[in-house]
Amino acid sequence: MTADDTLTTTDAPSGAARDDDATGATRLGRDLMANLTRVVRGADQACRLATTAVLAGGHLLIEDVPGVGKTMLAKAVAASIGTTLARIQGNPDLLPSDITGVSVYNEGTRDWEFRPGPVFSHVVLFDELNRTPPRSQAAFLESMEEGQVSVDGRSWPLPEPHLVLATQNPVEQAGTYPLVESQMDRFLLSTRIGYPDAATEARLARDRGAQPTLAALEAVASPAVLAEAQEEVAAVHVHDAVADYAVAIVRASRNLPDVRLGASPRAAISLISAARAEAVLTGRRYVTPGDVKRVAPAALGHRLSVDAAGGSVEVGVPIVHRLLEAVPTPRP
Repeated sequence: MTADDTLTTTDAPSGAARDDDATGATRLGRDLMANLTRVVRGADQACRLATTAVLAGGHLLIEDVPGVGKTMLAKAVAASIGTTLARIQGNPDLLPSDITGVSVYNEGTRDWEFRPGPVFSHVVLFDELNRTPPRSQAAFLESMEEGQVSVDGRSWPLPEPHLVLATQNPVEQAGTYPLVESQMDRFLLSTRIGYPDAATEARLARDRGAQPTLAALEAVASPAVLAEAQEEVAAVHVHDAVADYAVAIVRASRNLPDVRLGASPRAAISLISAARAEAVLTGRRYVTPGDVKRVAPAALGHRLSVDAAGGSVEVGVPIVHRLLEAVPTPRP
């Protein structure tokens, strides 16, 4: 028995689904991933992580060079759940009110009216988040964590489900503002898309990119159906030993000499949430240590603060792989 196979039978709850029993959330996840891979070709891992984030109800940070499909991935997510995409372009002049909205005085009613900003959407793409100054980056902190926005002393709930996909360019750092730890900690997962292989790149060049495929994409769910699937994912069983294993990985990150700031308790919650979604995608109603291992680099890598980061969120991924080798995997 391998480490990934441990705790897959003895810790399963009563009535747990077999691997071939596709639940509604499993079918939705697989259909969503199929849509994403049709648009963003040659990036199956990034598409799977995006699907995991959507099912878990978390936010996704995509770090990569220009022109590899970051925006296309966000557009495909929005199209797949039958909603429009609100896009915010990061720049040094962006104000918090450009994101959250603003209160304006209505001469007709002689009262102040709140006009919602682009954050009031089911799917929000924040392009080049690190080109936005910290003051405006902070406008996202409340919305990403609490699902609401506070303006002029009043809180406004955001539509549910609510997903933020943010991008940043790791190469062109002039005029950028590194994301602070509190901002990074609110992203459930981070990923890179990478360059496609030669054959895929040739097909993209011949077919004028992925825009025609995106235009023909059909929705696999509605926001309401997705919300039901997210509730199903949140109910996936996690054995105490698996939860202890995830927490042990997170706690071990705080004791490494080359890590200035380890993962937070929120990171442990995110790790379990992502592992639940990974289990559902695989066709199970319970989480195994293998699920935790598969999502740990994407769930924890961007949360580790390393002095030699150089602005990249990927610097923590090798450290997470070291942690996975060092922390004992639970056995049945």
